[in-house]
Amino acid sequence: MDKIIENISPAKRVPVWHIHKRLYDWVLHFAHTKNSMVALFCISFAESSFFPVPPDVLLAPLALGAPKKWIRFATVCSIASVLGGILGYLIGLGLWEAIDQWVFAHMGSLGFTQKNFDTFKNLYDKYDFWIVFTAGFTPLPYKVCTISAGVARIFFPGFIIASAISRSARFFLVAGLFRWKGESIRPFIDKYFNLLTLVFVILLVGGFLAIKLFH
Repeated sequence: MDKIIENISPAKRVPVWHIHKRLYDWVLHFAHTKNSMVALFCISFAESSFFPVPPDVLLAPLALGAPKKWIRFATVCSIASVLGGILGYLIGLGLWEAIDQWVFAHMGSLGFTQKNFDTFKNLYDKYDFWIVFTAGFTPLPYKVCTISAGVARIFFPGFIIASAISRSARFFLVAGLFRWKGESIRPFIDKYFNLLTLVFVILLVGGFLAIKLFH
């Protein structure tokens, strides 16, 4: 983690996407270690409640490097993400009132804003299953969804089912595509990472606009 923040000082601010790229590279390096499966599990678990980099970043090169294990990688990723989602739900259920103002003040860049929480909470009464499913499958912030679901106290078994279906669909799709396309797709990701990050942000904002339209 030290590499992520080195050379960053008030006198020389690094653009946000550069910081994100360093964090991306830190996650990616686990693909070349013997602890790659453990790292995949931990990152998938953490991303469901607070970690900013999606596990797809590690899942993809693992599927490229060991294509015969793509199902195993996707399964580990899915299980860990759902377990992390349960943790997020429990945080919202039992701890959120004690930490919400601190989170809004310090973690807004990860999607933890009052506006985002209000958007999710107002929609759960009508679309609880589909909101969880959409956040689990798309670039919408799943971590905000899991915690706000606990705050709203939506039906827990329904939350588990929606999370399991959507997260599995996403990770099996990602692993399957990278296993199918092979090594040829890696240069594209390396060359166009900043563009892909921008597209991700656009999709994220567009997702929230779509939610408002449904409301």
